[in-house]
Amino acid sequence: MVTPSLLRSVTAVGVMSGTSLDGLDVCLCNFGIQQASWQYTILAAETFSYTAGLKEKLSSAHRLDAMSFITFHVEYGKYIGKAVKQFIDRRGVIPVLIASHGHTIFHQPAQGVTFQAGSGAAIAAETGVNTVCDFRTADVARGGQGAPLVPIGDRLLFPEYDYCLNLGGFANISYEQEGRRMAYDICPANYVLNHYIRTAGLDYDAEGVVAAGGSVHEDLLEALNSLDFYTQQGPKSMGREWVEREIFPAVEQYSISLADKLRTYCEHAAMQIGRTIDHGHVLVTGGGAFNKFLLGRIAAHTKGFLHVPETSLIHYKEALIFGLLGTLYYTNQANCLASVTGAAADSIGGALYKVKI
Repeated sequence: MVTPSLLRSVTAVGVMSGTSLDGLDVCLCNFGIQQASWQYTILAAETFSYTAGLKEKLSSAHRLDAMSFITFHVEYGKYIGKAVKQFIDRRGVIPVLIASHGHTIFHQPAQGVTFQAGSGAAIAAETGVNTVCDFRTADVARGGQGAPLVPIGDRLLFPEYDYCLNLGGFANISYEQEGRRMAYDICPANYVLNHYIRTAGLDYDAEGVVAAGGSVHEDLLEALNSLDFYTQQGPKSMGREWVEREIFPAVEQYSISLADKLRTYCEHAAMQIGRTIDHGHVLVTGGGAFNKFLLGRIAAHTKGFLHVPETSLIHYKEALIFGLLGTLYYTNQANCLASVTGAAADSIGGALYKVKI
């Protein structure tokens, strides 16, 4: 059983690196339970931007040989640890724990494989703080997708919304249905948009301005909407491998401008997202929440009401929720829902590297 003292106040650092390669999000947060409801406060948050060299290493790590890959895994863990140490030292805070998602390099749950780079042992060693990491593999071992993990945070921290929509590297959604949390990946989002805008020397299409200047290529739109993934029932998830196998080849078969690629892909993503939302209030977070053009297209394809929260929650919701996942682990509570991953049972996912007894 969890002791009441632990539930009154746990200070944690959540750390998230997404597939869109925006940088390392670090969020200092406090969690507790009041009147049977979870409460949270974001005390401080910061994004450590990746250098061009680190972006390249993260995006190409899946092609490394075994020894080089393990070396990178440890080096990246040290990078995370140094960033978090700098973050907490500047604020004079010693958290109870660090909860690190790492950076997904491989995600093939059908093969029983998922791997998030960023050694938890290295993070703990650099910071001197107990570190929870590797949140996905236990669920995959139980036959689950190992994703999404955020829905339990949506349930506990944001129950007032009918849907929680995350527009990160991938668009995913979660909601309650007959007392069960349902969630799944909808489609790639910033992972594809950022991939193409980088060909113009930009990190992202600010507010969707380039996409807004393009035209929808109807044949490409039809090809994207016809992909088999969209007819599958959940639980389901996708990763880099699926995008490289399905999305990029579909786009590259047409000789169209960058603006038309972005415009068409925004329409595709908006249509797929719109198919999943037919009513209610929708909390929208993730980097895509700043893409005004994409939000406008989503609004055009759904009957739901889109709510874009304050900037800190848009930026750091996933890091916040990983802080919660670590807190749930620490207090011996399930942090991974079988209803959304398809595993045999709910589980307490994660590996703890202790530096303090």
